[in-house]
Amino acid sequence: MIKVGIIGASGMAGSAIYKLANQQADLEVTGIIRDKDKAEKVLGKDAHLLVGDVLTMDDALLKDFDVIVDAFGTAPKDAAQQIDLAKKLINLSKGTKQRIIFILGAGSLHTGDDDHLVVEDIEKMAGSDAWLNTPKQQLKELEYLRGVNDVDWVGISPSMMFEAGPEAAEYALGGDDLLYNDKGESKVTSGTMARLVVNEILHPTHHQERITIIDK
Repeated sequence: MIKVGIIGASGMAGSAIYKLANQQADLEVTGIIRDKDKAEKVLGKDAHLLVGDVLTMDDALLKDFDVIVDAFGTAPKDAAQQIDLAKKLINLSKGTKQRIIFILGAGSLHTGDDDHLVVEDIEKMAGSDAWLNTPKQQLKELEYLRGVNDVDWVGISPSMMFEAGPEAAEYALGGDDLLYNDKGESKVTSGTMARLVVNEILHPTHHQERITIIDK
C-alpha cells in the first residue's frame, strides 16, 4: 500500500487528484488541508484528512507518506509561501525514499519563436497585476527545484488554461515548452491532471524534472 498525502486537497487540482487517487486499491490517501469544513464539503464527510497549516506542521506528521503531492494554493500576495513549502518538503525528504510531486504553473514554460517565458506574456495581459505574483513565484519555485538533485521530485505544469473538468480522452506530455493541441488551444482540465499525477504515483516515470500536460 502506497501512502499518499495531498496538500491542498480541497482546491481544484488537489480535489480532483484526491478523488481519483482514493479510487485506487493500492493507494492510501490523506488530504492535508487547513479548513476541515470546506474539505468535507468538497471531498465528503468520510474523507481522510490531516488538518493544519502545512507550513508550520510538525515534520513527523509528513514523514509517514511515501508520496506527497503539493497542490498548495495561496492568495497572490502570499504566493512566496509556495517556495517556503517547497523548501520544507525537500528538506523533509532528504535521505529518504519519499517522492514529492509539485503542481506548478504555466508561467515558467517557454513559448514563441524567441523561446520566451509565458510569464512575460502574462505580464502584458490586462488586469494581470492582481495575480501576476503567483506565476512569478512559481517560476522561482521551479528554479529552486532544479538545484535539487538528492530528492525524488517531479514538477508538473498545466497548459495556459487550467480549468475544472473531467479527464480528457487523450492527453499529451511535454517538457519545458507550452503545448497546443490541433485546435490551437493550450488547455488542460483538473481531471486530466489528476490522471497524470495518479499514474506518476503508481508508475513513477519522471524524476528530477519538470513536465507539462495538455488535453488533446
